[in-house]
Amino acid sequence: MASATGAANGNGRRRNGARLREFAAWLTRAQVSSAARERRDVMVLLLAVALVAVPHFEHLPFWAIGVVGLLWSWRAWITLRNLPLPGRVAMLPLLAIAAGAVWLHYRTVLGREAGVTFLLLLLALKLLEMRATRDVFVVVFLCFFILLTQFLHSQALPVALMTLGAVLALFFVLVSVSLKADDLPAGRKLRLVAVIAVKAVPLTVVLFLLFPRLENPLWGLPRDAFSGGTGLSNSMSPGGISRLLQSEAIAFRVRFAGTPPEGQRLYWRGPVFGSFDGRTWSPLSRRSGASPPLRIDADPASAVEYAVTLEPSQRDWLFALEMPSSLPEHAELRPRATSEGQLLAGRVITTRTRYDARSFTRFTFGINETEQSLRNWLALPADFNPRTMQFAADLRRRLEASAGTIDRSRDDQRIVDAVLDHFRNGGFRYTLEPPLLGRDSVDDFMFGSRLGFCEHYASAFVVLMRALDVPARVVTGYQGGEINPVDGFMTVRQSDAHAWAEAWLNGRGWTRIDPTAVVAPVRIEQGLRELARQSGVDPLFTIGGSADAGWMRLLRRLRFNWEAVENSWNQWVLTYSVQQQMNLLDRLGFAPDWRVLGVLLALLGSIIATVLAVVSLRHRVRRDPLAELENRFRTRLEHAGVKCQATDGLRVLAGRLARELTPASRGEAEAIIRLLERWRYSPASASVPAVAIRRLRARVRRFRVRFAD
Repeated sequence: MASATGAANGNGRRRNGARLREFAAWLTRAQVSSAARERRDVMVLLLAVALVAVPHFEHLPFWAIGVVGLLWSWRAWITLRNLPLPGRVAMLPLLAIAAGAVWLHYRTVLGREAGVTFLLLLLALKLLEMRATRDVFVVVFLCFFILLTQFLHSQALPVALMTLGAVLALFFVLVSVSLKADDLPAGRKLRLVAVIAVKAVPLTVVLFLLFPRLENPLWGLPRDAFSGGTGLSNSMSPGGISRLLQSEAIAFRVRFAGTPPEGQRLYWRGPVFGSFDGRTWSPLSRRSGASPPLRIDADPASAVEYAVTLEPSQRDWLFALEMPSSLPEHAELRPRATSEGQLLAGRVITTRTRYDARSFTRFTFGINETEQSLRNWLALPADFNPRTMQFAADLRRRLEASAGTIDRSRDDQRIVDAVLDHFRNGGFRYTLEPPLLGRDSVDDFMFGSRLGFCEHYASAFVVLMRALDVPARVVTGYQGGEINPVDGFMTVRQSDAHAWAEAWLNGRGWTRIDPTAVVAPVRIEQGLRELARQSGVDPLFTIGGSADAGWMRLLRRLRFNWEAVENSWNQWVLTYSVQQQMNLLDRLGFAPDWRVLGVLLALLGSIIATVLAVVSLRHRVRRDPLAELENRFRTRLEHAGVKCQATDGLRVLAGRLARELTPASRGEAEAIIRLLERWRYSPASASVPAVAIRRLRARVRRFRVRFAD
C-alpha cells in the first residue's frame, strides 16, 4: 500500500512538472495563431504586473492586498480558461467600491499612501476590461507610473533592481504586442529589449550627472513627506535606548582617511540633556544665564579626518566624533555647533547626506564656563529619588571624614572617583534586558535591581553628581562601530546607541565620564556585539557570534559583501548631491554654475539623441533568409566535395546529389531542396511563416554529406 501511494505521488509530481514545462514553453515559443498570441501576451503582462504590484504590498492595508490579488487571479483564470470578460456595466460598481474603500480607510484618495493604494486598485480593475491592444498600452503605462511611486518609500538597491526587472518585463510586453505579422520566440524579444536598454544607458548617465539636483526630495506631499525617524529620541528615559538593541538599521557610515581610532575613543556625539523631571531627561529648557561660546583646546596630534554618510533621520542632528575641530564644510547643510558641542544642520535630514569632518580625540572644552552658566547643570526635581539624595549626603560625609571639608572646586575628581567606585564594587551589572522602573527610577535602579543599560548608569551618575554639587549632564549618541572588511567603511547601527555623562571638573572643563565602562568595559573596548556574545544574547544583527560555526561565518561574509554593495550604491548614486554636481563641473574645468550645467546637459543630450536617431533610423538592407539558407546549403556541399556551379538550379543540383550521396543523405538533401524551391520560387514565398524558416535553418545545420561507395 505504501509503495503504491509513493508511486502515485511520484507520478503526480511528474505530471505537475510536465505541466509547468509545457506552460513555460507556451510562454516562450513563437505563436502562429493570433488568439494564442493574445492569451500568451496577457499572461506575460500579468507576470509584469505582479513584479510592479508585489513590492507595494509591504505598505498596503491587508484588505487592499486581498482585493488586488483577487482581481489579478480572476483575470489569470479568465485568460487560462478562455472565459468571457465581465461586462463594462459590472465594472462601474467595482470602481465605486474601490474608491469608497480607499476613502473609508484613509479619509482621502490623495496623498502618498491613499494615492498609491487607489492606483493599484485601478490597475487591477483595468486588467478585467483589457480587450484591445489600446488597453494593454494603458496598463503598461500605468505600471510605469506605479513603479515610480515605489521610490516614495525607499530608494535602496533592492528597490532599484526590482524596478529595473519590472521595466524590462514591461518592455518585453510592448515588443510582443507591437508585432503585427509574425511572432518571435522569447529569446529574440529579449534581445530586442536588451538593445533598447543598452541604447538608453548613455542618455541615462548624462541625465543622472547633469540634470539639476534638488536639495529636498522630489516626491512627497507636505502632510506625509516626512515619515520615519532616527533611533535616538529628543529625550531619554530608562529603557529608551535599550529598545534599539535589536535594531539592525544603519544610523550612518564612516570612511576614515587613515587608521580608525581605538574603540574607547569612538564616541559619536548627539543630543545633550540637562533637564530632569525625575524620570525623563530632555534638553535644557530654562537657563539661569547665557552659556559662553564653545571653546575647544585639543592636541593637534590626535586629529582624525573622515567622511560621514548619514541616513535620513527626520532630525537636524549631525553626528561627529568627539570633539569636532570645526564645522563640516557643506553649503547645503549650513551646519552650526551649540554651546554644548552638538552639531546641528540648518534643515531636517530627510535624505541620505554625506559630509566631511575632522575631530580631535584628545581635547578639553568648556574651560570658559562661568559660575552662573554652570548652575544650569545642577538642578534636580524636588521629592524624587529620596534614597539617592540620602546616599549622596552620606557619601559627602564619608569623604569629609576621610579628608576633611570637601571643596567641589578642588576635590571634584575625588567625588567622581567615589561614585564610580560605588558602581564598580556595589554589585551593579550591565544587562541588555533591563527591568522596568517605577516613579523614583534612580532609586529603583541604585537600591533595587542594580541591573541596567547605559542610560541607567548615565542617568544615575549625573543625578549623584548634581546631588554632590558637581555640574553634570547626559550626552547621547553612538559608541563604537563595525569595520566592513570588504570596503573599509565603519558601520554605526542603531544598536550602537549609547548614553554617557559629562561632569565639569575644575581646570579640565567638561569631562566625559562613562560609568558603563566601569561596569562593562567590554561594551566600550570591544563593542556591543562582543558583549552580546559573551552574555549569551545573540540577536540577529550579531550574525557570526558563534565564531566556530562555519556557516555563521559564511553568513557574516555575505552580510559584509551585501552591505558593501549597498554602500557603493548609496555613495555613488543616492548621495550624489548639488555640491557634488558642482564639484564635477569644477573637475571638468567648467565654472560651477547652473547655466553651465544647463548648457552641458543640452549639448550632450542633443549629441546622444542625434547618434541614437542615426543608428536607429539608418537604412537597413532587408536580407532574404531563404537566399541565405540556400547559400549556406551550397557552401556545406562544396566543403564536402560536391561541385556546385552558380548557374546550377536546385533541380540540377538534386540530380547530381542523387548519383553521389547515400540514400539517407540523398533523401534529406532532396527534402531541403524541395522546401527551398517551394518557398523561395513560388507565389507563397512572401508569406512563409517565421517558424518554418527557423525549422529549415535547423535542418540545414544538422545536414551531413555522406557519399555512396
